[in-house]
Amino acid sequence: MPISPFIAGLRFGPLDVAACSRLGAGPRLRAENQDNLLLIDTDGDAAWLQDQAVQRRRLPGWRPGHARLAVLDGMGGHGHGREAAEAVVAGLLALPPCATGAELARRLDALHADLQRHFADVPGPRPGTTLTLLELRADDTPLLYHVGDSRLYEITPARAAPLTVDHVPATAYAMAGLLGEADWWRQVHGEHRPQIAQAFLLGNAFADPTRLNDPLYELSPLNLPSWLSGLADRRPLALRPGASYLLATDGLWSCSDPVGWAGQWPQLLAGTADSAAMLHALMAAYDAHPAAFFYPDNVSAILVRVPAAARDETALPGA
Repeated sequence: MPISPFIAGLRFGPLDVAACSRLGAGPRLRAENQDNLLLIDTDGDAAWLQDQAVQRRRLPGWRPGHARLAVLDGMGGHGHGREAAEAVVAGLLALPPCATGAELARRLDALHADLQRHFADVPGPRPGTTLTLLELRADDTPLLYHVGDSRLYEITPARAAPLTVDHVPATAYAMAGLLGEADWWRQVHGEHRPQIAQAFLLGNAFADPTRLNDPLYELSPLNLPSWLSGLADRRPLALRPGASYLLATDGLWSCSDPVGWAGQWPQLLAGTADSAAMLHALMAAYDAHPAAFFYPDNVSAILVRVPAAARDETALPGA
């Protein structure tokens, strides 16, 4: 899917935003795109996917200046992955702008429970989807809400740094003190392991690894090891002037050297004029070197470019 049509006409105040979603890259592609994206701009104009096609509409009564961005990766292995992601997006479209982290968490936890009841009679394993969301409040710090193994990255000229913790078995082992920092980073960010310990609608295997539990299990400083405690699932997240933020599904780094690939992102994005050009450069590099030895996966991404801080023209030279 081209980058510009998805985002055309949406406005996010000073933020420059681009988005795309596609089946993947390489000669083998999945039969359908089970990812989804949601973008609601500061006027309440929304864009998302339904039946793999872009939908647009204005949300009545949307709070001016408020915006919402989310990426979702439906779990195809459980069946009805695309439908699960679409159902969550429908819930997010009905969700009013949230002023606090507590309100956002309460409403999303309620949506999770409602969708579990909705899908209770679907044959086979319960479906699920990841959800990585930024609630962009007018004149206040954005809120992060994260479930699953999609990610949010901060990209600066120096590095690409993950701002979320993958909800995978390795994280459960780290929380239990059975896996150290170096091994966790190697397993989660240095290898491709398509396993998940929690997803929206699906439930969690953190509270009791022997069975799937219905509620979502928030990863926070209360249960994360100290070296991950700064990456809590639900937290205010100040956006750094001059930095870029990438919300993406795991198809983007499903390759033999995820660390090396992510390490190229600052250079790939350097010198580009806007977020659309940045995302185009990233996806062009992805397309040029598809993961030949991995099962092809869908790829969806939202890139947010934050303007650099305004220079104080009244400052003395050298100050």
